[in-house]
Amino acid sequence: MAEEITNNEEKQFSIQKLYTKDVSFETPNSPGIFTMKWEPSVDFNLGTQVNNLENAHYEISLTVTITVKCGDTVAYLVEVIQAGIFVLSGFTDQEMGPMIGSFCPNILFPYAREVISDIVTKGGFPQMILAPVNFDALYAQHLQQLQQAPSTTTLN
Repeated sequence: MAEEITNNEEKQFSIQKLYTKDVSFETPNSPGIFTMKWEPSVDFNLGTQVNNLENAHYEISLTVTITVKCGDTVAYLVEVIQAGIFVLSGFTDQEMGPMIGSFCPNILFPYAREVISDIVTKGGFPQMILAPVNFDALYAQHLQQLQQAPSTTTLN
């Protein structure tokens, strides 16, 4: 019986800590931007970073960067790095990819979205409400790009 337990390590997932690691907010063209007609265009970027800690602990960081412009004039730039420390053990290599690349960022995103909404409003702009993100689709797209990358590389 003891052999079965040691040979079949149980999968363990837990959240140890969630925290805002970095926040940046800039309004390079204020106060003039407040006199312009508010017809914004939004540039939205996401990124993740993984830091393998010890004992099956991983720090996973989600970076959300937003640049809002009125015409060619930058209204504001906001960047939030929302992080968490997660325990992930007993998962196969095939399972770890989606856990780190999709499941954990999906947990972090609502916290980053809230920080962005608050800071934009405090900066004097209309509330920025970000739509949910399909991290499963983004992860699948990332895997597809990785699979295609070697076939498009040429040597000179």
